[in-house]
Amino acid sequence: MAKPISPEKRSMLLEGNLIHAILMLAVPVMINSFIQSMYNLTDTFWLGKIGTESQAAITLVSPVQNILINFGTGITTAGSILISQYLGAKEDKQANIMANNVCFCSLIFSVVCATLCWLATPGIVGWLGAKDNIFSYGISYLRIVVLDLPYLFMINIYTAVKQSQGDTIRPMLLNMLGVTVNLILDPLFLIVFRWGISGAALATLLAKIPSAVTALIILTRKNQFIRIQFKGFRFEKSKLVSIVKIGLPTAIGGSVMQLGFLLMTKNVNVYGTTATTAYGIGNKINSLITMPASGIGSAISTIVGQNFGAGNIKRADKAFHNALRMGAVFLFVFGMILSRPFIAEPIVRFFTSDEEVVPLAVEYLSLMAMLCWTNAFHDVSQGIFQGSGHTLIPVTIDAARMWIFRFATLWFCSSVLHMGVESVWYAVVVSNGLSALILYILYWTGIWKRSTVKLDSDRSHNEHNTVSVN
Repeated sequence: MAKPISPEKRSMLLEGNLIHAILMLAVPVMINSFIQSMYNLTDTFWLGKIGTESQAAITLVSPVQNILINFGTGITTAGSILISQYLGAKEDKQANIMANNVCFCSLIFSVVCATLCWLATPGIVGWLGAKDNIFSYGISYLRIVVLDLPYLFMINIYTAVKQSQGDTIRPMLLNMLGVTVNLILDPLFLIVFRWGISGAALATLLAKIPSAVTALIILTRKNQFIRIQFKGFRFEKSKLVSIVKIGLPTAIGGSVMQLGFLLMTKNVNVYGTTATTAYGIGNKINSLITMPASGIGSAISTIVGQNFGAGNIKRADKAFHNALRMGAVFLFVFGMILSRPFIAEPIVRFFTSDEEVVPLAVEYLSLMAMLCWTNAFHDVSQGIFQGSGHTLIPVTIDAARMWIFRFATLWFCSSVLHMGVESVWYAVVVSNGLSALILYILYWTGIWKRSTVKLDSDRSHNEHNTVSVN
C-alpha cells in the first residue's frame, strides 16, 4: 500500500513557518547541486594534472551536452511543477499519473538524443573550431558522456518526484552515491590507467549508473506514494498537453541558452587555449558561489507550486520576499569576500598550475563574485514564475540575456572598447544583472498570479482520454 504524503509535510509547505520551509527545501538542494557539480569539478581537477589542452577540450564541448540536458530538464521541470500543484490541490491520484507520463517522455527523449549526438559528434566538435589534440580530445569526451543521458534523466525524474513532495534529502543522498563512485574512478582511470580525457568521461558515465538503477528500483516499489508503473502504462493526452505547455518553454529556453553558451565558448576559443581554460575554471567556481541562490529558487518553485494549487497566492508571495532577502544578503557578503584576488587565487590554483591561466581566471572570478548577488534576484524571481506555471517568462528573459544582452555587450567591449578577452568577462556580468532586473520588475506586475493550466480532477477526469504505448 502506497504511503501518502505526510500531513505534517503538506501542512509545513501550505501553512507552516516559511523560513523553516525554505531552508528545509533549499539546503539539501544546494548540497545536491554541489554534489552534481562535483562530476565536472573532479574531471577538471584531475585533467589539470595532465594538461591545459584536456581542460580546454571539456570547456569547449560541455555546452553541447548541456543543450541536450537542458531540453530534457524542461520535461522534468514541468513534471515537478505540475505534481506540486496537484498535491497542493489534494489531487494525489492525478499527481501519480502525471509522474508516469513525465517519466516515459523523459526516458524516450534521452535515448533518442544520446544516439543522435553520438553520431553527430565529429561534425559538432569541428564546427566549434577545435583543432589537433583539442579536436580529438573533444570527440573522445563528448561521445562517451552523451551515453549517460538516460541514466541522468532517470536521476532527474526521481529528483522531480521527490522534490514535488517536499523531499529534497533523498535526491541529495542519491547523487552523493554517484559522486562518490566518480571520485574513486577519476584518479584510477586518469592517473593509474592513464586513459586521459576518455577515462574522465568513462568515470562520469559509470558513476551515474548505480544512482539511476537505485532511482528506478525505488520509484517502482509498491509502497511509494508516487510510483512509476511500466506495466499497462498509457500516455494521457491531457497530461501530455500540460507537460508541453509548461515544459516546452523551459526546454527550448534552456537549450537556446546553452547554444548561446556554446557560441560564447567559441568566441573565447579565438583568444587561445589559455583563455578557454580560464573561462571554464571561472564558470565552474562561479557555479559553486551561486548555488545558494539556485537552491532557494528551487525551494520557492516547490512552495509556490503547492500553494498555487491550493489557491493561497498571498502565502506564495510572502515566501518569495523571504527567500529573496535570504539569498541576496548571503550572496552579497560571500561575494564580496570571494572577489578579493588574494582569496580567489588559491581557489583557482586548486584547478590549475598553469601560470598563464591563473591570472586570467582570477580576474574573471573576482568580477563575477563581486556581482553574484544579482543571481538571487534572478533565481528567486524565476522560482516564483516556474512554481506558478509561467515558465515562458523566465526562459524568454534568459534567451534575451544570452542572445541580446550578452552578445551585444561582448561586441561593444571587443569592437568599440577593444578590451580583448576581458570583453567576455564583462559580457557575462552585465547580461546577468540586466536579466535579473527585468525578472524582478516583471514580478511586480503580478503576471505570475494568473493561472496557466487547468488541473484534471479525480472527480471529473476522463479515464478514456489516453494514448496507448506499444
